[in-house]
Amino acid sequence: MDILMLGTGSAWAKKYYNNNALLFVDGFTLMVDCGITAPAALHALGKPIDEIDALLVTHIHGDHVGGLEETAFRMRFQFQKKPVLFVPAKLVEPLWEHTLKGGLQQREDETLNDFFEVRLIEEGEAIELHPGLQVELIRTEHVPGKISYSLLLNDSFFYSSDMQFAPELVTRMVREKGCTVFHDCQLTPPGVVHAALEELLTLPEDVQEKIYLMHYPDNKDEFTGKTGLMRFVEQHRRYSI
Repeated sequence: MDILMLGTGSAWAKKYYNNNALLFVDGFTLMVDCGITAPAALHALGKPIDEIDALLVTHIHGDHVGGLEETAFRMRFQFQKKPVLFVPAKLVEPLWEHTLKGGLQQREDETLNDFFEVRLIEEGEAIELHPGLQVELIRTEHVPGKISYSLLLNDSFFYSSDMQFAPELVTRMVREKGCTVFHDCQLTPPGVVHAALEELLTLPEDVQEKIYLMHYPDNKDEFTGKTGLMRFVEQHRRYSI
């Protein structure tokens, strides 16, 4: 499995695109989250949007779902395609009713299923999205009162999406499963809804060695050499996991 970050920026970053990713497995391409800047990031990479086989949503914030309207319209009217959309079961209703319905619905009877082949995922249950690509949704805390998930992929790669500091979970993923970890990071305290760098630096060294930092602000370069044994994920670079 390979991963390429369409963007590695925080929600308000302007230098970096939204923190969204492409996963590649044997010719299959999965987009993890589709934020406001995802279509522009695909264009910058020269990656046609119709080459995306499926999308997966981790939570409902603009930097993670704000590009779904453009994606849905272009797939339907420009390419005559109905892409697969994997959605956590608890998010499918708010995704449509509170995020996409106002822009996408053209007839009163239209639903999310008219634009995507919707496949629901239950949390805590490992399922195969495609041969060679398995995912388990792990409920993690982000913004109080809003449902958000991190991903365990192929039982060997932990992708935090957006989450508060959870040292026991991250340590377990590294020590018990041997995971590589892509972790969102607030570089300056307080983290509040993201793990702060000063929090992540308290993790044991063997855990830090397996962590790559993403979802960072535009002043990321000021922190070069200040991240302990952790490294930054670089957007548009392809990593083999």
